[in-house]
Amino acid sequence: MSKLIIGCGYLGMRIAKTWIENGHDVFALTRLPANAHNFRSHKLQPIIGDVTEIDSLHALTQLPTVRTVLYAVGYDAAAGRSKREVYVTGLDNVLKSIHVPLEHFIYVSSTSVYGQTDGEWVDESSTCQPTRFNGRICLEAECSVWQKFSTGVIDSAGNANVLRLAGIYGPGRLLSRIESLQTRKVLRGNPNAWLNLIHVDDAAAAVLACEDRGRPGATYLVCDDRPLRRREYYETLASFVGAPVPTFSDPELSDENNFNKRCCNKKLRDELHMKLKHPTITNGLQDALRNVQ
Repeated sequence: MSKLIIGCGYLGMRIAKTWIENGHDVFALTRLPANAHNFRSHKLQPIIGDVTEIDSLHALTQLPTVRTVLYAVGYDAAAGRSKREVYVTGLDNVLKSIHVPLEHFIYVSSTSVYGQTDGEWVDESSTCQPTRFNGRICLEAECSVWQKFSTGVIDSAGNANVLRLAGIYGPGRLLSRIESLQTRKVLRGNPNAWLNLIHVDDAAAAVLACEDRGRPGATYLVCDDRPLRRREYYETLASFVGAPVPTFSDPELSDENNFNKRCCNKKLRDELHMKLKHPTITNGLQDALRNVQ
């Protein structure tokens, strides 16, 4: 049975490759013809369309039965669209355009939906009152998913899940941070604030585990086993790449000062039976740096 990925990028491509290896037909939506060529080279079936323009999504109405739809769209400022257009309107447009019954819809959200700032622990039952615009947009999109699947707007006998991902890192995602460390750039952000991370390979594994074992209507927080202070993260990275010990600006002057909570992945481990390949940055960063000279 077919699969569909909306947002086949850094995370989505890993999931697509696994599906293809397992013998599935995988469709992937992209607004860029260059991406379509790349998708074909990886045996994906590209669909040209822009989630923010519903008239461009006609091909989605012609899809065969789709077992799983993964919505993992990232924000590209160069596209000239607002985040609400991409994350909320785009999501609505896609769900309106898919006419075949959906067995499983997985929406990739973010831990930015939590507004806690005092370093407290949060999990799926914690209150979501985001103080920043990005978090409010992600929460609005989550609510849109639940509204459509719970009221029968979507022609589906299946279920939906939301995955709230912590900050994704992995190969190819650390170059700018390494450059900042090696050039002794003063780093913004509170060095004592908590960071929550997930290696991209574990994030992909979480999506696949959710597809196989996710409880209908459940939300899962996807992070590794140990939150860490921002200072520890950058000092560890600096030691791995031979950079000087990092310095930080005054945290009181940083607009990132209110990112400060600790995310718990107990539900991910208990319900989806996830055993992380990279439970902490100790080996996760080493893997992420394997192709960095």
